[in-house]
Amino acid sequence: MKTFRGQTALLTGAAAGIGLALARALAREGCHLYLVDIDATGLQRLRDELVPSGVQVWTAPCDLTRTQDVQQVVQQALVQTGGIDLLINNAGVAFYGATDLMTQAQWDWLMSINLLAPIQITQLLLPSLLLRDDPHIVNMCSISGLVAGGRFAAYHTSKYGLVGFTEALRAEYGRRGVGVTAICPGPVLTTLYRSAQSSRAGQQVPQPPAWLCATPEQVAEKTLRAIRRDRRQVLITPMAHLLFLFKRFAPGLIDMANRFSRSGRRKRLAAVAAARAKAQQVSAPTSTVESSGLPAAADRRAA
Repeated sequence: MKTFRGQTALLTGAAAGIGLALARALAREGCHLYLVDIDATGLQRLRDELVPSGVQVWTAPCDLTRTQDVQQVVQQALVQTGGIDLLINNAGVAFYGATDLMTQAQWDWLMSINLLAPIQITQLLLPSLLLRDDPHIVNMCSISGLVAGGRFAAYHTSKYGLVGFTEALRAEYGRRGVGVTAICPGPVLTTLYRSAQSSRAGQQVPQPPAWLCATPEQVAEKTLRAIRRDRRQVLITPMAHLLFLFKRFAPGLIDMANRFSRSGRRKRLAAVAAARAKAQQVSAPTSTVESSGLPAAADRRAA
């Protein structure tokens, strides 16, 4: 996609963070916008901001965990806009904490938003995108889709899946003139960490220091440049580049860092011993007589 002027983009997660920066950047380029987010108030505020720039702006509040709502929004977008040229699957959420403490509902919530919704939206829009002159698909992945750490297993899983989905789309549709790009930032100064769910009740999710983070505006700028150049994959922030290089050329160092702990194994083994002791106390019979359910020997003789 060489130019954005006069094109129409469907953007999810548009009301805040990277989505907000992308909407503003695209509007400056003259791109019409169909904005999707669960935050209806934020969408309306953004629409009021962008309309004076001269582009058409449609808004659609939507809960991406509800597949029927997603389908309705996409169908509505095609009718209202007349066709989508650029799809940016940007919406994302996170969960922090031990994987064994996650519930199935928490897994379903995260995977629905981060992976299943982008797949569904893309699948619904592909027939229309294939009829456009210069279509492009962008999936907001993450360095977390290329390098894994601890306590974000669901987030890593969703982003690894989104990277793979993006690569598969590019392999299949690149030969047909459809641009497909995976954007993989390191940490970004958004509300992702503050709004993340956590298994640690009452404790905030740890946030990376600001000096390691990119701004949403930097991500938006590099995303638009990647679309123009039809880039396959874009890493953003020095941290993302460094982690990717370690994963590629020295994966053992990443593994060593992930496995390093002064007390993790000791604490786990102490918990195992405590659990076994508790189980033995519960299952141990109070006496042979009570456990057998038979009358005592003296009582049998008297009988």
